[in-house]
Amino acid sequence: MSAGLVILILKIAVSTVTLLWIGSMIALACGKTRLHGRINIAFFALTLTALIGLEVITNLISPGMISEFLGTRVVNIPILGSRAAKEMLKVHLGFSMPAAGLLFVMLFTGLKHKRTFHIAAGILFGVLWTGTFITGIFFLPHE
Repeated sequence: MSAGLVILILKIAVSTVTLLWIGSMIALACGKTRLHGRINIAFFALTLTALIGLEVITNLISPGMISEFLGTRVVNIPILGSRAAKEMLKVHLGFSMPAAGLLFVMLFTGLKHKRTFHIAAGILFGVLWTGTFITGIFFLPHE
């Protein structure tokens, strides 16, 4: 399995779970909190599965594969200009790692009905996930 294929699969996974997340927000806006929670449990499970799969592939099966692949790439971003792909990965991880950690907080506070904290964490998660989506889909090369 090539690094480009791994990144492409992750882009598809991020896009898919983002659709789930949007559906969850729509359910919440419609007052369907139970559906919101069910969708978020699916979002959590799928995101965690993708993260574990990524770690297994990139750290156990083929260590250094992503680093080598990105080390030879330059990305051109209209707003930011030309940047090394490794630099863009660092920006992406700056959003995705805190978002992944916050997933556990969101799951716990949602299941325990800690509404005020859950909403505050949800706003922060929304910002981090938006950054994760934008940097992951548009800033990282997969070819």
